[in-house]
Amino acid sequence: MLWWLRKESKVMRTMIASQTYYPESNGQAVFTVQLAEGLAKRGHDVMVIVPAPGLQLVQQRRNGVEIVMVPAISLSPWYASVRVTPLPNKTVNHFLDVFRPHVVHIQDHYPLSRSVVRAARRRYLPIMGTNHFMPENLSRNMPLPAWSEKPANYLLWKSMLSIYNRLNVVTTPTKTAARLLQEQSIQVPVYPVSCGVDLNRFHSDEKIDRDIMRVKYDLSSDKVIFLFVGRIDREKRLDVLIQAMSLLRRDDVQFAIAGKGMCREALQTQVRAKALGDRVRFLGYVPSEDLPSLLNSVDIFAMPSEAELQSIATLEAMACGLPVLAANAYALPELVENGVNGYLFRPGDAVDAARRIAQLVAERERWPAMSAASLEKVQPHSVGNSILHYEQLYNSPAMHRAPIAERLRRPLHSKRFNDFF
Repeated sequence: MLWWLRKESKVMRTMIASQTYYPESNGQAVFTVQLAEGLAKRGHDVMVIVPAPGLQLVQQRRNGVEIVMVPAISLSPWYASVRVTPLPNKTVNHFLDVFRPHVVHIQDHYPLSRSVVRAARRRYLPIMGTNHFMPENLSRNMPLPAWSEKPANYLLWKSMLSIYNRLNVVTTPTKTAARLLQEQSIQVPVYPVSCGVDLNRFHSDEKIDRDIMRVKYDLSSDKVIFLFVGRIDREKRLDVLIQAMSLLRRDDVQFAIAGKGMCREALQTQVRAKALGDRVRFLGYVPSEDLPSLLNSVDIFAMPSEAELQSIATLEAMACGLPVLAANAYALPELVENGVNGYLFRPGDAVDAARRIAQLVAERERWPAMSAASLEKVQPHSVGNSILHYEQLYNSPAMHRAPIAERLRRPLHSKRFNDFF
């Protein structure tokens, strides 16, 4: 029996590869931190391998997780949070041999994860991949003509599948996301497993002084506050809600945008052009220690994005008991039920969004029932449940069955590409 299949060992060694990790606050980073630290808390050995902020190898330990940062080149100023790892193979092979994982778990299909997959395959290790990727997350932030979006998305999917079809098992956060992969003809088993939310950190808390938090973030004390939290990028479609605020022409509602991203300046220009004044507020990056209190200090959570495979930010808001206004796109309807814990509006439709905003403001007496519904809907998404699902999948028969692509022995990439990445 292969050494990684020995059942007498109760402690599992898991190597997780990701493009992003703490202190980044994007969805993939949040999920990866939760997974790694959750496994460590349950007594498993966990190593996370990620691109370093510079050209030096960095090793550190955080909350029971061993973190290896592989020398990388930043793509700043174009994409400040993106780092490319040239020639990672030697480092990857070294840490695979030192750590000797039972399971490898990648979070993306970018160069570092590709190197990890190749090295793990040579050692006959079972490999899982979690998909957080949608082509729209990239293509809509590129300066591409409209006619090229579909072919660009096709090529982006092909790039992703070239790696994920080499894995034993693929997970993705929702049933919608799983169907999306199946529509792309993925060749390996796909399981929906929620990213999860830490219900100990995010919960309804009546002890929080709402006025203090509103003053801290310069929010009105007497207006209905709609809050968005996340990346301020094009696919989040914050422009739709800004347009909706312009259409409403009422001063008892304030839209707050928390986060950072490439489109902040363009959206601020839109706000000035429409003379919205303080009806739209940009809060900047909200530290993680403030986020639960801020969520408990506003009235409605807003998620207008048209490219969500789940939305951890929405889960966190629901865990704090907020009704939700969301676009009726991709996986968001799995979290938001019209008239139950909030409302959905037609994606990209500012008129319909304005109608739903006005409806929520008018139905203040229904907020407690919507809050209770959000709290009920979020319970199955506890991070503890997600960790248990992953433990079960790591030990499942599917993880120890060679994927179709491996059985066909197709080359992963050209030798020249492999030598560089």
